[in-house]
Amino acid sequence: MQFPRKLQLATDLYQMSMGNVYLNDGKQNEIAVFDVFIRQNPFEGGYTVAAGLEQVIDYIEGLSFDEEDIALLHKNHPEFTEAYLDYMRHFCFTGEIYAVPEGTIIFPFEPIVRVKAPLIQAQLVETTILAIINHQTLIATKASRIVEEAKGDPIMEFGLRRAHGTEAGYYGARAAVIGGCAGTSVVETEAMLGRPAMGTMSHSFVLSYDTELEAFRKFVAYNPGNAVLLVDTYNTLEQGVPNAIKVFREGKESGAITGNYGIRIDSGDLAYLTAEARKMLDDAGFVDATIVASSDLDEYLIKDLKLQGAKINSWGIGTKLITAYDSPALGGVYKMAEIDGKPKIKISDDPWKITNPGYKKIVRFYSKSNHMALADQLYLDGETIDDSKPLTIFHPMHTWKKMTLRDFYHKELLVPVFVKGRLVYDKPSIRDIAAHLVDEKATLWPAFKRMVNPHVFHVDLSQKLWKMKQRLLDEWDVDLTES
Repeated sequence: MQFPRKLQLATDLYQMSMGNVYLNDGKQNEIAVFDVFIRQNPFEGGYTVAAGLEQVIDYIEGLSFDEEDIALLHKNHPEFTEAYLDYMRHFCFTGEIYAVPEGTIIFPFEPIVRVKAPLIQAQLVETTILAIINHQTLIATKASRIVEEAKGDPIMEFGLRRAHGTEAGYYGARAAVIGGCAGTSVVETEAMLGRPAMGTMSHSFVLSYDTELEAFRKFVAYNPGNAVLLVDTYNTLEQGVPNAIKVFREGKESGAITGNYGIRIDSGDLAYLTAEARKMLDDAGFVDATIVASSDLDEYLIKDLKLQGAKINSWGIGTKLITAYDSPALGGVYKMAEIDGKPKIKISDDPWKITNPGYKKIVRFYSKSNHMALADQLYLDGETIDDSKPLTIFHPMHTWKKMTLRDFYHKELLVPVFVKGRLVYDKPSIRDIAAHLVDEKATLWPAFKRMVNPHVFHVDLSQKLWKMKQRLLDEWDVDLTES
C-alpha cells in the first residue's frame, strides 16, 4: 500500500514536542524571530545561490492538519494534550516571512529567510523550510559553478537517475535551471519550467538494433529536430563517428534532418576523442554539427577539458550536479535571534557557531562608478544608511580590519513574502530567477567567483548590531575580538 505525501508532517518530532510544551506553558504567542543562514559557502567556493523560496511559499500556504493527522498524532504521541491537538487542528500561519529572492547571491551568516511569528508557529516550520532551502540552494550553487566554467557553452542537467529519489531529481532540476543550466532531461519539469526536456539516446537504443548504422537511421527518422547520436557504443572514431556522418549526409540530402544535429560522447578520453571527431565532422562538411559530452563531468573536469583543447559545444552533467557530489549537504541552520523583543544569541566554543542576535536585514553596497558589489553588512531593522557620506565597516571578529566605502549606493536584500500570514510576494518565473542570477554574478569581481581559493567577500555587522552582540557575549564573559 502506498501512502500519499503529507508535507505538513514532514518535520522532526521535536518541533511538535516543543510546540506541545509552548502551548501548555502559555508561551505559544510569544513572538519569535528565526534566521535561516549558512556558516560557509559550499564546495569551498566564494558565493552561494539562494533557491527554494517558491516551494517554501507553497508549503506555508498549504500548512494545515486534517482529522487523519490529528488522529495519528493522538495515537502515537499520548503526551500531546487535547489542547495542543486542538490547536493543531485549527493551525494557521499568521506570522511574517522575509527572504532574499531566488537567484540572489548570498554569503555566510546572512539571513536567507527570516521568520517572525508566534513561537509555536515559527518553531514548527523550521525543518521543512531548512530541507527545501538547503537542497535547492546547494544544487543551484553547484550548477552556477559548472556554468561558470563552461564559459558560455550550454549545460544540460541529466541527473534524475542518480538523484536521491525522484522528488530530489525534480526540485534539483529546478535548482539547476536557476543556476544557469540550459535545460534538464526531466520530463516532469516541463510544466514547471515552461520549456521542453532535453535528451539524446542511450547505449541500449543502439544495442537494440542489429547495427549501429540502423539504430542511427531509425533515430533520425523519428527525431528530425534533435538528431544527436551517441557514438561511443562500439568504437567512437572507427565506427561511431563515420556512421553518424553517413546518416547526417543522408538526412541532409533527403531533408530528414530539420533541426539540431550532432554527436554525443559518453566515455573515453574526451579531449582527444572530441578533437578528432570535430576534424572528421568538419572535413565532411558538417561544421555546424554539435558535439555533446557527458561521463561524470563537473566544473573541474570541464575546466581541464577546455585547457586540453577539447572540442565540445555542450555538456550533459548528471551525478556530480544533482547530488552535489563534492559537498553533499549545505549545512544551513535555523537559529533564534529574538523572542518577545529581546535579542537572543547562541554561544559556542567555536567562534563561527556564535549567532548574530536581533531582528536584522542585509544591506549590499555597490560602487557608483561600475556597479560592482563592494561588501555586505547586517543591520538591525530600524537602522538607516546615508549613501552621501563615507562609511567605515569593520570585520566582526578582527575589528582592526577596516574598509571605508565612498561613492556607493546600497540595496536591502530581504523582501517581504508573508505579512500577517498573507502572501504579499509575486512569484517570478523560473526564467526571471535565472536572469536575476546572471545579473547578480555580473556584480561580483572574478576573484569571488574563482573555483579554487576564491577571495572572501566582506560580510560585516553594523556598529549598533556589533555592540548588541558584544553586550550579550559580555554577559557570558566571552570576548568576541579574541575569537
